[in-house]
Amino acid sequence: MSQGQFAVVTGASTGIGLELARCCARAGFDLLIAADEPAIETAAEELRGHGGKVDAVDADLSTTEGVDRLYAATKGRRVDALLANAGVGLGHAFLDQDFNRVRRVIDTNITGTVYLIHRVGNDMRRSNAGCILITGSIAGFMPGSFQAVYNGSKAFLDSFSFALREELRGTGVTVTCLMPGATETEFFRRADMMVPASAPPRRTMRLGSRRPASRR
Repeated sequence: MSQGQFAVVTGASTGIGLELARCCARAGFDLLIAADEPAIETAAEELRGHGGKVDAVDADLSTTEGVDRLYAATKGRRVDALLANAGVGLGHAFLDQDFNRVRRVIDTNITGTVYLIHRVGNDMRRSNAGCILITGSIAGFMPGSFQAVYNGSKAFLDSFSFALREELRGTGVTVTCLMPGATETEFFRRADMMVPASAPPRRTMRLGSRRPASRR
């Protein structure tokens, strides 16, 4: 990739999002990174070490206001690559989950992601150039007992990615769906999917498992 290209990466404070931002920085992209926590500034400091321009936005991408704030931070610059990675999970049985947390999974993983892609994707289509990468998951291909809402949200993103790619066939805009499996990041801890070694057994599902996970 040539110097001076511009990438927007969401969920870039830790984990897969931060690694995606590192890949962009090493390839010479200027970056606009976003997450809903102050750690996004720490990530920006690290990424500036690769020599490119890096701006950070602390925004809640589960809301249209947060997405609008991120979009405004592009300052009208053409986005060459959008890496829509922001997402949250949630463990435990669906009926035992707090519905406000359920709603946040849906709003972050689906609504905010789709709204951001709609805004940036329209700009890309007008300029007939751009790359969109959407972080789906292999979890979207299997029922996720004890993480039903998360898996359902990833099923949506996987399907949406394939459909959008077909709609943009013949344009200069590409769509890629990243579908990782279980990855060692902060994701499982934040989603309350981890079982402490001292805790009694409980019905918690690991990614892709059909049986309650035992303690280790």
